[in-house]
Amino acid sequence: MRGMGNMQNMMKKMQKMQKQMEKAQEELAEKTVEGTAGGGMVTVVANGHKQILEVRIEEEVVDPEDIEMLQDLVLAATNDALKKVDELVASTMGQFTKGMNLPGLF
Repeated sequence: MRGMGNMQNMMKKMQKMQKQMEKAQEELAEKTVEGTAGGGMVTVVANGHKQILEVRIEEEVVDPEDIEMLQDLVLAATNDALKKVDELVASTMGQFTKGMNLPGLF
């Protein structure tokens, strides 16, 4: 019955890995990234769960005659922040999927 021991061992490893993954997910909520646009005129701060925490806009970029440019900068900074969140999640959670062929896990 050697196979049963291996199975139990595998289950224990999986449970341990699941706990580590849950902890990593929780830690992602604590980590933040900054996306910027317009050379730092607009900054968007997001956490590892893709929640936008803060939007900072420098005064000199606010032009009532050109609201579209400001909207574009906010959009670009937000997309930059979300891209950085994806990279953060990939590097944080990627450690669990290395060597495992699990398509669609994240």
